[in-house]
Amino acid sequence: MAKETSNLKINYENQGFVSNITVFSEREIADFRAQFNALESELGKETCQTGLIDWHLKKRFIWDLSTGPRLLDFVAKLLGEGIFITATHFFCKYPDKNTDSFVAWHQDVTYWGLEPMEAVTAWIALDDADADNGAMVVLPGSHKLGLLDHGKSEKTGNLLPKNQEIDKTLIDESKLTQLSLKAGQMSLHDGLLIHASMPNRSNRRRCGLTVRFIAPHVRQATIGPQGQWYKPLLVRGEDRYNHFPSTPLPFPLSSSGS
Repeated sequence: MAKETSNLKINYENQGFVSNITVFSEREIADFRAQFNALESELGKETCQTGLIDWHLKKRFIWDLSTGPRLLDFVAKLLGEGIFITATHFFCKYPDKNTDSFVAWHQDVTYWGLEPMEAVTAWIALDDADADNGAMVVLPGSHKLGLLDHGKSEKTGNLLPKNQEIDKTLIDESKLTQLSLKAGQMSLHDGLLIHASMPNRSNRRRCGLTVRFIAPHVRQATIGPQGQWYKPLLVRGEDRYNHFPSTPLPFPLSSSGS
């Protein structure tokens, strides 16, 4: 286990990501997907495309999807035993060849105001994600470049909330890696890793949940992108820094399974 943890952390530090980590069984992810489908039927696809932000605070199944013990075990290998969850956000691309919904090249921590700029994003596949339906693409090692300037995308359809985009001339397409995931798998990437995803040209939905994690030594130095001061939730270990107010968990943490 020590060697496995070491290799995972070395790969993450060198490349800025690790992928194809199974955190939920087929049965578990099928149950989560069924509950999401019911929510989608209630709220509509337009809302579910990018409108479900921080719903881990509202729905128990999203909380369990975001904080499953196997998931946190892997995050702990990168952050240590102190883990805060700061935010969640569903990104769903629907199978419509007449739309050009995409996620532009960006770094997650651009507007988060974190100091130091250290965060881990988990991308959990609710559906199978591949090149056809717009799985995430990353530029390995790009987290070592530091924070880059983000302009505005000139192309319509960008799902990022501020329409941000890194200058595409900085992207070496010969070095890109596609993160294809089976439902129930996840990838983990550094908040400074350059990544994007292309339009869904298939006849299948591509839905995934992003979960943002930080360690207790990280603080919020400036206000967040929606004008907010974060209230992260401690989901593993201890907080010896007290940078954030102590906030009760919305639901108990699961001790086994998902």
